[in-house]
Parts: sequence; structure tokens; C-alpha cells
Amino acid sequence: MASSDDRPLAIDDRGNTLLSFTQGEEGTPPGDAPLPAALVALWCSGRVLMVFDRYRQSWELPGGRIEYGETPRQAATRELLEESGQEPHEPLRFIGYARFVLAPDQRAEYLAVFAGHCAGVRAFQANEETAAIRWWDLLEGLPGHVQSLDSYIAALTRPTSLNGPLR
Repeated sequence: MASSDDRPLAIDDRGNTLLSFTQGEEGTPPGDAPLPAALVALWCSGRVLMVFDRYRQSWELPGGRIEYGETPRQAATRELLEESGQEPHEPLRFIGYARFVLAPDQRAEYLAVFAGHCAGVRAFQANEETAAIRWWDLLEGLPGHVQSLDSYIAALTRPTSLNGPLR
């Protein structure tokens, strides 16, 4: 799914812009900008996992930097566990690549987006990066600020049938 007329899909309060979302092959990332990070939309009973980032003071999808020698999938799985203590009950599914332009320097980059389901919710323990987690239905309000870019991406991964998230 890409913007057909070059209008942004979403913009956050810091000026970061989601320009497009492209479904594709996991092993062939776009080559016109770096791919430094991965995000995860983990679903349970029709709700997506959101983490409250202590530094940005906002609700976000779990995810983060791809470390040296790590694949985007490995980074997504690691970040999910580190930030939330949660694990999918089956391997994460690759959904696509989100192309961003990041403020203030207008740097272009991609994020690999993965989705999965969890059968049971594990206990959460706050950590240095994450103050809280919530399972969100994309409609109800969350206490505090929700990153618009993350909510847009979460909606793209929403399970549409018993087969799971958008493919």
C-alpha cells in the first residue's frame, strides 16, 4: 500500500512522516534508503500490544534498531521481548517495509514491519525503556500520547480473518 499522490500516510507531532508502506519479499529490502530498525504488531484477542516509551513519553509499537549481524526478523523478536516481555506463539510474519522521512534533517529510511499473535499474555515488568504495556483495540483512548505513525502501522497489520494479519 503506497500513497498514490505523494501525500503522506501519517505525520507525527515531531514532523516524522510515513510516506509509503510496501508489501514485498522479506529478503529483498528496498535499496534507496537504509533499513535500520524493525517494528512488531503483536495481536491478542483483537488488541495490539503497545509499549509506553519512557524517553518519548508515548505509546508505540515495540521495536528498535537492528544490531550488527542481526536480521530485521531477529531484531523484531529481540525488541519485542526486551520491551514487553511478550513472545508470539508462532514465528512473526513479515508484513512489509514502511518508508519514513525523519525530522528534523529529513533523513529517509525504512522500517521492517512484522506481525504476530500471542496465545497468552505474560506478566510485564517495567524496565529502563518501557514503563508500561497495554493491549489496544485501536479505538479506545490510551492514557497519554499515542504515536500516530505506530497506530497507522498497527491498523495495517490488523487481523482481517482467522488467517491472521494482512499479508
